[in-house]
Amino acid sequence: MRENKDNILVPVEITVETLKAKIYLIRGQRVMFAADLAEIYGYSTKTFNQQVRNNIEKFDEDFRFQITREELDELVRSKILTSRENTMFRGQSGGTRYLPWCFTESGVYMLMTVLKGELAVRQSKALIRTFKSMKDYIEQDPLQKESFNITRLSLQVSENTKDISEIRKNLLTKDDLTKVIQSFSLPDKGIE
Repeated sequence: MRENKDNILVPVEITVETLKAKIYLIRGQRVMFAADLAEIYGYSTKTFNQQVRNNIEKFDEDFRFQITREELDELVRSKILTSRENTMFRGQSGGTRYLPWCFTESGVYMLMTVLKGELAVRQSKALIRTFKSMKDYIEQDPLQKESFNITRLSLQVSENTKDISEIRKNLLTKDDLTKVIQSFSLPDKGIE
């Protein structure tokens, strides 16, 4: 939430652009930070985190995790973060007391069951609709599909290369086969 000129809180409008600016790739997952979600839902970060702690049994590790100091330092250094007008990391490069929490897509959906009130319901509906439109776009965009397929194939090639390397380690060489053949033709001499 932001305050307008009369110090009245105004909800953040949820659009594809605003969501893209608040989604990060950490540990190979697309996540949103608690501070950004608090802003969307009209909470202070402290109050937002308290709501989550009150319902912690709903947030498994694949729904919510705390980033490491190294991950935070990388984000602070990244051009994406420094270009954003976001104060969530201001003053955190030194000795912050708490490392930020991230929510995966599943965690964001779980938040929708935890946060109550008219604004929370309205913002949850807007998030669901925006996530769906983003996914629909990715599914329909041939370039996005092709990029996904290339990434998938690249991972498969990497796995195959690793498997082939393992197989090669266990293969017999020509010399090994020659020795085996010779041992059959000369039974009194064993393989050396």
